[in-house]
Amino acid sequence: MINFLPLGGAGEIGANCYFLKYGNAGIVLDCGLHPQKSGIEALPDFNLIQDQPVDYVLISHAHQDHIDSLPFLVQRHPYIKVISTPQTRAIAELTLHNSISIMRGQINNDKLKIYSHDEVDLLIQSIEYRAYQEEFDLKGFSSKKNTKIKASFHDAGHILGSAGVLIECDEHRIFYTGDINTENQSLIPPAQLPKMKINTLILECTYGSTDSSSTNDWRAETERLTTSINRIISQGGSILIPVFALGKLQEMLAVISNQMTRGRIPQVDIYTGGLGRKISRIYDYNRYSVSRVDPEFELKNIPQKNLYEVDNPSDFFKNPCIVLASSGMMIEGTSSFRLAERWLNQHNSSIITVGYMDPLSPGYKVANARKGDKICLKESGELIEIKCHIENFRFSAHAKREGLIKIVEKLKPDNIILVHGEENAENWVGSSIISRFRGKRVFKPQIGEQINIE
Repeated sequence: MINFLPLGGAGEIGANCYFLKYGNAGIVLDCGLHPQKSGIEALPDFNLIQDQPVDYVLISHAHQDHIDSLPFLVQRHPYIKVISTPQTRAIAELTLHNSISIMRGQINNDKLKIYSHDEVDLLIQSIEYRAYQEEFDLKGFSSKKNTKIKASFHDAGHILGSAGVLIECDEHRIFYTGDINTENQSLIPPAQLPKMKINTLILECTYGSTDSSSTNDWRAETERLTTSINRIISQGGSILIPVFALGKLQEMLAVISNQMTRGRIPQVDIYTGGLGRKISRIYDYNRYSVSRVDPEFELKNIPQKNLYEVDNPSDFFKNPCIVLASSGMMIEGTSSFRLAERWLNQHNSSIITVGYMDPLSPGYKVANARKGDKICLKESGELIEIKCHIENFRFSAHAKREGLIKIVEKLKPDNIILVHGEENAENWVGSSIISRFRGKRVFKPQIGEQINIE
């Protein structure tokens, strides 16, 4: 019997964390924070496994909603073994340190100890890493009779180091997609799925409710973006693009640079900074060790100015420029949020969104507004009239919903567990699987709802 229990990330996108139990072995898949919640509410519900064997945690990639609660799990289970790809380990060294100050500002709870930078250093040193398709053994330690399990990571095509996780419990194969992408990006090529039948598939559903006919592929979106940038720059305006420091910054920087090199966008100043720049160096360092669209391309060769060295935000509007600032959802307190407050008042400038926006985020409010609208970015803030242009693009690092169905078609699982998606997204994926494939068992668990698989 295999038990699957979501601690977070079921029926939602955030705090992704799933517990698998086989025999006497307990395996946690991912350990994230919810980006739209704060304090203890942002954590997975670790109380659900307080009486369970917890031997391993396998991390699919280093995005906040998949890794940032890892130190809290290790506090509860100090002997747990943490395993990731080498690239995820390298990025985690940056992102986990970066999350400390954020958590300190959110959590004031005697029962929850905020981890220190020294503790993060020790945690990073303890992470074991395995290359893609390198098979490794997992075994339970909570009884004299060990349960032997094999596992391996498979390139998920999402960001640098991202991986789907194949777990083989005797003859039963489980594949957890993590965040998966089935199409080319600028830097990262599509996922590489296991070449075998899977018995149980744990499938992300991020874009399950998004009609793919309303979205373009990367090449078509690049053409649209090029047209938009040229129009704003010709008007003497500047462009703010909210991006995630990990993944989206690197991909969008490559898109814009490639278009400038080809003479399709004017050579204007590009501003980046902070954590994203450090992560870009890891992308460059690993360009030959993982699959890349063009291994010769280096982000460091793109001329960039540091946005954090600009003391007066008005300087961004003296000459046309492009600013890539995190966070991607314009979360309050981040650089993109602070800059957006300035950008909204600029008649000739533009805010361009390039990816998914949580409906509760400030970025969602901006993305769904137009010139002349009035919106409130802060819960207790004043209404702001939008004077700038707002344009939305979809440079997705997740599989489209048809891509998710193709994953099912290729892996031929008997059981499909739907996670990492809002209710409508999971409903579309689930109903599509049931209508297209006979004999499949589809599960849509809620947090704390255990699924038992024979």
